[in-house]
Amino acid sequence: MSPITLLTFLFVYFGILLSVSYFTSRKTADNATFFVANKNSKWYMVAFGMIGVALSGVTFISVPGAVGVSNFSYFQFVLGNALGFLVIAYVLLPLYYRMNLTSIYTYLEERLGHKSYKTGAMIFLISRTIGSAFRLYLVAIILQKFIFDAWSVPFGITVAGCLLLIWLYTNKGGLKTIIITDMLQTFCLVLAVVLSIYFMADGLGISVLEAFERVKDSSYSQIVVWEDLLGDRNHFWKHLIGGAFVTIAMTGLDQDLMQKNLSMKTIGEAQKNMLTFTGVFVVINLFFLAVGALLYIYVAEKGIDISMLRTPDYLYPEIALNHLSIAAGVIFMMGLTAATFATTDSALTALTTSYCVDFLGFNKAEDPNAKSLVRKRNMVHFAFSVVMLVVILIFRLLNDDSVVTAIFTAASYTYGPLLGLFAFGILTAKKVNDNLVPYFCILSPIIWYVLNTYFIVPHTSYRIGFELIVYNGLTTVLMMWITSPGKVSKTMQSS
Repeated sequence: MSPITLLTFLFVYFGILLSVSYFTSRKTADNATFFVANKNSKWYMVAFGMIGVALSGVTFISVPGAVGVSNFSYFQFVLGNALGFLVIAYVLLPLYYRMNLTSIYTYLEERLGHKSYKTGAMIFLISRTIGSAFRLYLVAIILQKFIFDAWSVPFGITVAGCLLLIWLYTNKGGLKTIIITDMLQTFCLVLAVVLSIYFMADGLGISVLEAFERVKDSSYSQIVVWEDLLGDRNHFWKHLIGGAFVTIAMTGLDQDLMQKNLSMKTIGEAQKNMLTFTGVFVVINLFFLAVGALLYIYVAEKGIDISMLRTPDYLYPEIALNHLSIAAGVIFMMGLTAATFATTDSALTALTTSYCVDFLGFNKAEDPNAKSLVRKRNMVHFAFSVVMLVVILIFRLLNDDSVVTAIFTAASYTYGPLLGLFAFGILTAKKVNDNLVPYFCILSPIIWYVLNTYFIVPHTSYRIGFELIVYNGLTTVLMMWITSPGKVSKTMQSS
């Protein structure tokens, strides 16, 4: 497909996002607007828009590509996600609303102490920066390959341009703008998935209903894996339990997605948002898996050689951009762009909010909307854009998929201690030795990395999957429990 066609689409797409930004921030662009959208968000708008944030560009290309190896077993993880969303709706959201939080990590200061609070917030800042940069990096490679390499544009310029555009349309309106742009981008993402199925079915000379029948009857549609509980990372219980706790930690304890829930007037609206979001999330993941199965069916029937693809992640873009119609290629790029930028713009806003509230104390200022604080928030927002650019360029410098994946995996380790901090605070009535908490949160991932690398993998048949986050969290809780100086007061428990 012509790079000019794809570039034209990107310009039009970003033009729409910038227009949305202008209309949502022209009346007010203060910190209350940026951080919590003036507590006036509509639950159904947030629920739909959160799909685009939860399903990043990595999901958009990786889930379909992985079907060739693991069939539909990923859906077990999605079911675990759904359980985690229920815990968020009925355990965490009531807590956050009762305390009227702007940053969810403020809870840690009131329940555990100042150092626990700063540790939790720092875990989020590091993990979300690395995770979001990694997601944008993977998609930027595809943009570079199919568009910007045609004009020999340096990779750094490609990424900097993307981040600059994201900064421009989120800088003033913040969360208020993102709630609208997320709706638009989720619509584009869903439309891309549905139309991808249509284009492949058309290419195979069958209807969409017949395509779904082909998927259902294929070997790819196997969901449940019961064999080899210890050795198979895709076993049902590992996926279900791991999926639930990953969701609790990486969604319920993550300022990014929780910031949207806290922008609604009441807890009831926030819970309706989470339940609606959960239903749509499960269904759209089934569609992603169906796309994956159809990709492999299409490749087999058309005799397309995919042996030269460096990774299964390239399968979806390869077929959409080189073997289907121009319309299919544009639709694919629309979905990929929507998924990626919905995740990145949301992350930049959440990182800015957390740093301003948790480290600069905006919530304790006499006038949080003072012009000096708005200017400072703008500087923080821009600084995180630059940090993300630097992290992406480091990924590019490494130029080794295994190293980059290891870095991303290391970032996911940190959510275990964050899970432990909140679990200890919510589920126990004990005090914590606040001075030791930062060391526990560093030590727990190290313990499990050493155990897994030097004992479990070489000497046992057990292979750790998504449940690693549970082990990290439990280890953090255990260390906090052992060193606990006593119980908290009844007043503190009731808060």
